[in-house]
Amino acid sequence: MLRAKSLKHIYTNGFSLSFKDWEIEQGDSWLLSGDSGSGKTTLLHILTGILKPTEGELIIKDTPVLKLSSRELDKFRGQNIGIIFQRPHLIKSLNIKENLQLAQSFAGLPVDNKRIDAVLDSLNILSKKNNYTDEMSQGQLQRVSIARAVINKPALLFADEPTSSLDDKNATAVIDLLKEQSSINGSTLIVATHDKRVKDVFTKIYNII
Repeated sequence: MLRAKSLKHIYTNGFSLSFKDWEIEQGDSWLLSGDSGSGKTTLLHILTGILKPTEGELIIKDTPVLKLSSRELDKFRGQNIGIIFQRPHLIKSLNIKENLQLAQSFAGLPVDNKRIDAVLDSLNILSKKNNYTDEMSQGQLQRVSIARAVINKPALLFADEPTSSLDDKNATAVIDLLKEQSSINGSTLIVATHDKRVKDVFTKIYNII
């Protein structure tokens, strides 16, 4: 369902990164591993359509992603790719329910309040749907970030360093939650991290050296 071939990115200062080919099947769980500065974030941005590489081919669900226009790519990403960043990307002037409705609308999908309730319930934060971000704990906001990423049942679910600032207990809980949500929503899971605690949870690892 994802095939990356001959990907290479050259920055304006001449620094270049090349990545080995990668093929991912639907329903897989992968760890994207690499030290800080190895190009992990660059590859993650390429795979999610945030960054267009200098060279290479990226096919997701039989769609040549790199050939899409900006508008087509935005719609494709909204409907097929969920991204959980290190920090929540939520609009503070909207409550949690409204943030999730906006995520549906941006993807060109109808607002589905039953779907919103189901996702929040699966993350044990349904009672917080009318809260604003400044009324919630960091742990709750992290769950909202996961909800926003899975709300449109993405084929691909990416998490960028989700455990970097967590203790062992909470790091394990977050990874378990990500795997649970990817299973519930039928998503392929890719976790990008250099956190060695996470490695034992994954059998499939893409290493950037």
